[in-house]
Parts: sequence; structure tokens; C-alpha cells
Amino acid sequence: MEKTETREILTQKIEFREDDDGNKSLFGYAVKWGQKSHVMGFYRKFREQFKQGAFADSLQKDDQRFLWSHDVSKVLGRTKNNTLRLSEDPIGLRFELDLPNTNLGDDSFKSIKRGDVDGVSFGFQMINEEIEEPDDDLMLRTVTKAKLFEVSAVAYPAYPDSEVSARGYDPLKHYIEDEKAELRSRIYILNNL
Repeated sequence: MEKTETREILTQKIEFREDDDGNKSLFGYAVKWGQKSHVMGFYRKFREQFKQGAFADSLQKDDQRFLWSHDVSKVLGRTKNNTLRLSEDPIGLRFELDLPNTNLGDDSFKSIKRGDVDGVSFGFQMINEEIEEPDDDLMLRTVTKAKLFEVSAVAYPAYPDSEVSARGYDPLKHYIEDEKAELRSRIYILNNL
């Protein structure tokens, strides 16, 4: 079974625009090249980064969507109809999203504009990787080719002090279990402050 993975970044740089006709757009980066993640993994700890060009084939062949919090019933745009535009530049994987003129589009815009939601996540399937085993015994995984499924606006990045962070290295069927564990951990921390 192929793994679907998600990675999240916290950024204060989601740009938003509204024109005179009320059209709303979002701009930003889903991932930045060479940015190392925090330590990930359950049994074998590692850090991860993405190499420029990792999504190039997928961007040419596949239809990606922009979702609200990975919810496939809350589609905000897609590449097939050009309401979502994804491109690789020297910095990373850039997105430009024309929000729909719907309650979901308006609510999403307002939440991001107010700063309630400032995380960006992406779902992908790794195709090729390079592994480095440095002296400190912490493996570095460089994803060199991946299939991109979606980009999402998210409220709770796994590591709020990081540009690139991770949640859920397990297959998608374990995603909910990971979310519950993260929530329990946050509740425990809050209860012990």
C-alpha cells in the first residue's frame, strides 16, 4: 500500500487580496526547498526536506486541489479549472488560489485575514528519496520526486515554531489516530501548565 503523507508549515506570509469586484485570492508557499523539518518518525527518527523539482512531474500530469483542513468535502479550488495555480520557483512550491464566491470561500478568507488560520499543509505520495546518515545518527530524508494530491489551509500545525513540520508519517488510515494523539498531547500540556 502506498503511503499518503501530509506536511504542514506555519507561516505569517499567506498573502490575501480582494479586488473592487469582491474577488478574493490567497498566495503563498506550500513548501520551501531545502528547509529541514523538525524530527519526525515513530520508530526511526529522521528529518526531512524537499528538493526543487520534486513536484514537477505531478504538476504537469495531475489535478491538485486546495482544501480546507484536508477535508475533501471542502474544496476551495483546483488546478484542472485554473482556480488553483501551483508552480515551482527557486524558493519553493508556490500556490495562488482564487477563492469561490461561497460561504466556505468567504469564511476561509476571513479566518486567514484575521490570523485565526495561518498554517499551510500539503498531501503527497513519495516516489523517490535520498537518505543521508550523518554522524549524529539522525537520518535526513530528501524527497526528490513526489505526487502532489492537495494543499490545505490548516488551523493547527504540528510544530508551531517551525516553517516546515510534519503530522502523520503513517498511511492515511492512521491519520485520525495521529490527530487524536496530538490533541491528547496538547490537552495534557495545557492541563499541566
